Amino acid sequence: MQSTSSLDLNLLVALDALLTEGSVTGAAQRLHLSAPAMSRTLTRIRRALDDPVLVRAGRHMVPTPRALELAGEVREIVERAEAVFTAGAGADGTFDPGTLERTFTLLADDALLTGIGMRLLERVRTEAPGVSLRLIPEGPGESTALREGSADLELGVVSAPAPETRVEQLFTDTNVGVVRQGHPLLEGEITLERFAAADHVTGSRRGRLHGPIDELLAAHGLRRRVVASVPTLTSTLLVVAQTDLVGRTGLRLGAGHVARLGLATFEIPLDLPALPIAQAWHPRYEKDPAHCWLRRCVREIAREMGPARSTV
Repeated sequence: MQSTSSLDLNLLVALDALLTEGSVTGAAQRLHLSAPAMSRTLTRIRRALDDPVLVRAGRHMVPTPRALELAGEVREIVERAEAVFTAGAGADGTFDPGTLERTFTLLADDALLTGIGMRLLERVRTEAPGVSLRLIPEGPGESTALREGSADLELGVVSAPAPETRVEQLFTDTNVGVVRQGHPLLEGEITLERFAAADHVTGSRRGRLHGPIDELLAAHGLRRRVVASVPTLTSTLLVVAQTDLVGRTGLRLGAGHVARLGLATFEIPLDLPALPIAQAWHPRYEKDPAHCWLRRCVREIAREMGPARSTV
């Protein structure tokens, strides 16, 4: 174990950049270093953590489980360090959210707005009574809200972000099936054939009737019947609660609604991709103390949500 005097805290800054950018080149550009210098720094980080940190997957690099576990903590340490040197902090280098008067706009789907947004609202009322939250849904098209400044933070599966966007993974969720209690599908083993034979409802803000589930079923020579498409997770679960239709939800994201509606979740017998839930923001807010506080609140709330389990 390294002594405190031998620790190089610059490695934390570099590790944060590597995990945020997901590449040596991106991290080097962010920290204004050469790619070889950043590569050498990654080697030092790997040695210090005794972990590869980033490994190649095809043409990209992906974080190891250990790196994902550390990402939130590293980001929080770096943000707190930056706040000491950022204008807007108090005379003692701290930031007091209790004196803040500001409106933050969060962009997310309804599952995150209710899952994280409501918890965030309660925290804001306690810690920063002068702050207001504007929670708005994702639109049907590609969003430029962060770049344009109409949103302060985006929550969700952040796919194809603008090159300058900062992205921090919060947790990874699992796709599960969901039905009402007493549904016939729950009687016996939920095989791929029985799953495909059921009538389904799908949640899609674009109104799509087909998706990854259908593609995977087709690879097995199976096809399901999607009776309806509804725009949000909440509406999906409400439909499931009152019908014999089968829906899909995130195990962690849908946990609150599933419990309140008395629904049952189950493992879908397909190799569905995980749901990497992240928060994203424009670099203009990277060192803003108030925005750093907001991101820290979201990060801590995401941790508190904890892992959920299927109910059957």
